Amino acid sequence: MASDSHPHHGHSHDHHSHAHAHAEGSFSSLFRVLLLSGAFMVAEVLGGFWSGSLALLADSGHMAIDTAAVALGLFALWIGRKPPNDQRTYGYYRAEILAATLNGAMLVVVSLWIFYEAWQRFSEPHSINGPWMTVIAVGGLIVNLVGLRLVHKHADSSLNMRAVTLHLIFDALGSVGAILAGILVWQWNLIWADSLMSVLIAALILHGAYKLLTECVDILLESVPRGVNLEALRRDLSSIDGVTDVHDLHVWSLATGVVALSAHLRVIRT
Repeated sequence: MASDSHPHHGHSHDHHSHAHAHAEGSFSSLFRVLLLSGAFMVAEVLGGFWSGSLALLADSGHMAIDTAAVALGLFALWIGRKPPNDQRTYGYYRAEILAATLNGAMLVVVSLWIFYEAWQRFSEPHSINGPWMTVIAVGGLIVNLVGLRLVHKHADSSLNMRAVTLHLIFDALGSVGAILAGILVWQWNLIWADSLMSVLIAALILHGAYKLLTECVDILLESVPRGVNLEALRRDLSSIDGVTDVHDLHVWSLATGVVALSAHLRVIRT
């Protein structure tokens, strides 16, 4: 006699406990980064306008986006801890993917804005206060390095945390670029260095955003997770005693490291 069954994904208590502890650590680190980034963001935005530097304005604009990204990451961590219910049987795991996608989109917008402004500056160079630009960029670099130190151990825990870490890495690179451009303007009056450095920063941001968004889209489209061999899995299920047929096999990710499976098995009852 044949019958059908639908095995599905489940979570162990240990998995939930570990994930909860990791989320607590991530939340605490992100909150401190939010306070740090928010405080310096105001100073850097004002400094960018004061010095007239596009590279510094690009870096300050990116730091403003970073602050929003960290706030969004905090929200995703908070809502992701809510338990499943009758309406959302998988819980709120996908909140982190939505947050990471939005952060990736913000990175693209920032990079395109920098490209546009750099093009304008190449055509019409602006006067730049090199010393001010350099000093403020050094401050921005210090803030970003402190932020990275706080979140680096959580960077691989989820795409949400990776998105926040990417924001901080690119902002740190932006600060390095602004420092180099500031020195070139300050010492040798090479105004074009400001726009050139801005383009390089924007290109790095766009590349990182593309990779992040690609991973987010794969999860949202419920692609087979990386490292999962669907045919090997089908063979393993078929080799189970009593299983005569395997079809409608689906494997997808709910969030980073949270994999789900459903399948239609035909079995022989004895």
